[in-house]
Amino acid sequence: MYKWIGAFIGFLLYRFPGAVLGFFIGSFIDGIKVSRVDPGTIFGSRGNEVSPADFELNLLSLCSIVIKADGRVNTTELDYVRRYFVSTYGKEKANAIFRTFNEVVKNREVNARRICLYLNTKLGYAVRLQLIHFLFGIAAADGAVSEKESGKILEIAGFFRISYRDFESVKAMFVNSADNAYKILEIESTASVAEIKKAYRQMVKKYHPDKVRSQDEAIKKGAEDKFRQVQKAYEQIQKERGF
Repeated sequence: MYKWIGAFIGFLLYRFPGAVLGFFIGSFIDGIKVSRVDPGTIFGSRGNEVSPADFELNLLSLCSIVIKADGRVNTTELDYVRRYFVSTYGKEKANAIFRTFNEVVKNREVNARRICLYLNTKLGYAVRLQLIHFLFGIAAADGAVSEKESGKILEIAGFFRISYRDFESVKAMFVNSADNAYKILEIESTASVAEIKKAYRQMVKKYHPDKVRSQDEAIKKGAEDKFRQVQKAYEQIQKERGF
């Protein structure tokens, strides 16, 4: 952008030689802006896609926020994350990720907003929604999702620009309440059979694992689980309504 502004100003001042000089100066400024690492994240990379290392470490950072949401480190939830990383990446790589995380993040404040704003530029909506599903899985590892944990995940969902209805749909997969199946399908319990079928088709399109374009195996596995939850909710309503 600055190279064209520089060229325009240079042309007004010194005609063609000024335009050339302004173009090169502007290009230099653009280069500085592009090469800067996003200050809003702990682990940043250049380019339009987040590198595997960046993704794993930022994901672990968000996990730590949820684990500490109750004001203490829940070992059950921590073990859940560790097992998940080991089963997904293998023991050697998982240990390396945790080791790097401890070395780099140990003395830093993990800022959810900054991490999410960075990942928003790298990840599609479906993957960000899947991350919310993953965080709820951590919160539920000890048998129940507390209000503080749910509130912290809601905050992260806001930073990820996740719609409230999508958030409530994912939450209903982990928090038992009245009309859970309907909440998962994002409809009211008074919905007609036609509306239920339409909602199910829409949710299948939205939550199908193919929508989650990620090379990360943890996210792929979570997407499959979320898709099964949608199918389970629909089958439950079918049974209750008798259609």
